[in-house]
Amino acid sequence: MDQLFAFVGGHPYLVGLFVVLLALFVRNEMTRGGATLSAQEVVNLVNNEGAVVVDIRDKAEFEEGHIVDAINIPFSNLDARVDELKKFQDKPVVIACKMGQHSGAAGTALRKAGFENVSRLRGGITEWRGQSLPVVKA
Repeated sequence: MDQLFAFVGGHPYLVGLFVVLLALFVRNEMTRGGATLSAQEVVNLVNNEGAVVVDIRDKAEFEEGHIVDAINIPFSNLDARVDELKKFQDKPVVIACKMGQHSGAAGTALRKAGFENVSRLRGGITEWRGQSLPVVKA
């Protein structure tokens, strides 16, 4: 541990450059999957702009409770089933998963498929339920 502090003290520009590049990398990875929206922002987007919510959890979790009118396409099948979403390409698309950990990768996949207005639900369905917003059971 002493060697780490000695290295940092002896190479402040190198360590500073590393920290800046790391921060830029993290920011880039966060934005590649689309903007992160709060639950209230998703509600406003759905109500005002007709956004489509794509729930990427597996079918069993989806049936336990999901956002009203959400489309269920499990993350593992997203690449094979992206054509089902082509009719919504002109609308905003919001990706929802269990806790927000897979939505970034799903958003990146949709962007590669030609979707331009892709967002992610911050905190996923867990946050949605935490704010006592309505869910529908199948």
